[in-house]
Amino acid sequence: GCCGAVAHHLGKVDHSRQLALKNIKAWKQEIDNAGLDYIVVNASGCGTTIKDYKFLFRDDPEIQEIADDISRRTVDICEIISKLDYKKSSQGSKLRVAYHSACSLQHGQKIIEEPRDLLERAGFEVMSVPEGHICCGSAGTYNLLQPELSQQLLRRKIANINSLDPDIIAAGNFGCMMHIATQSNVPVAHVVELLDWATGGPKPQSLIS
Repeated sequence: GCCGAVAHHLGKVDHSRQLALKNIKAWKQEIDNAGLDYIVVNASGCGTTIKDYKFLFRDDPEIQEIADDISRRTVDICEIISKLDYKKSSQGSKLRVAYHSACSLQHGQKIIEEPRDLLERAGFEVMSVPEGHICCGSAGTYNLLQPELSQQLLRRKIANINSLDPDIIAAGNFGCMMHIATQSNVPVAHVVELLDWATGGPKPQSLIS
């Protein structure tokens, strides 16, 4: 189910808490039954929200403890892959990859080096996007609520990406990926799609003409 991020962005805090509570109850059942070491999230916007459950329920004595436990178990997918002995298993491609660091990942979760390191270990030439600390304009529902400003940010992001002349853009958040893809002529893929490809998985759909 939804992690509650969108409702929270829209200011519907009660609805956001209800969506989050459904997840917390489901994960608690898993923890109590078979156990659960990690909750792995491949959309950094959602991951940031789930890691913040401990704050969302800070004043609820009935949920506070398990919400805090859920937050502590939650990791971005690049965090968990970095804990493993990741090695490419195919020659793969020497594609020039412009890595877009989503705000929810670099600012929200403070995850900066792991995705770049994994892409480099997979054999890609990884390039940092100039002004990489600046938002692409997606920002949850910001692109819907502030479309003019969102498009200004997007044009700035696209110009910075194009300055690198990349073969592909990689990111760890689907909101960013979809937003950038609306204006970019360069294919966009999730970081994990490229990591999977380098270990014998399918070629990312965006690279298939």
